[in-house]
Amino acid sequence: MINAKHARRLLPALLAIPVLCAMRPGDMSVAAFLARAASIERLGPLALATPQGNELKGEVVAAGKRYKARIDAERRAGRKTTSCPPESGSLSPDQWLSHLRSYPVAARRKVSIYSAFDALMKKRYPCPA
Repeated sequence: MINAKHARRLLPALLAIPVLCAMRPGDMSVAAFLARAASIERLGPLALATPQGNELKGEVVAAGKRYKARIDAERRAGRKTTSCPPESGSLSPDQWLSHLRSYPVAARRKVSIYSAFDALMKKRYPCPA
C-alpha cells in the first residue's frame, strides 16, 4: 500500500506520463505514417472510413492547420513566408503519399508530417522572387 509520503513523490511523475507520451497532431514521422497507410491501402477509397484512416487524415489536417497558422502569423508580422500558397487548395491522397514516398527511406523516421507538409507547400507554391 502507498502511504501519503510516497503518494506525494509519485504524483508528479504519474501526472507527467501523459504529457511526455503525447504528441501534437502532425508530429508523426513519415515512416510511421507510411507504415500505417500501407496497412489500410488495400481498402482503396474506403481506407479513409476506417479509424486508422481517420487518424491519418487527422494528422494531415492538423499539419495543414499548423502550417496555415504559421504562414498567416508571418504575413501579419510583415515577414517573408517560406511559401506562397493560395487561400484554398486541394491535395489528393495520391499526391500526398507520392510526396511522402519521395523521402529517402533512411530519412523518413526523422521527418515529421508537419515538416513534410511544409516542404510540399514550398515545392508546390514557391514565392515569386
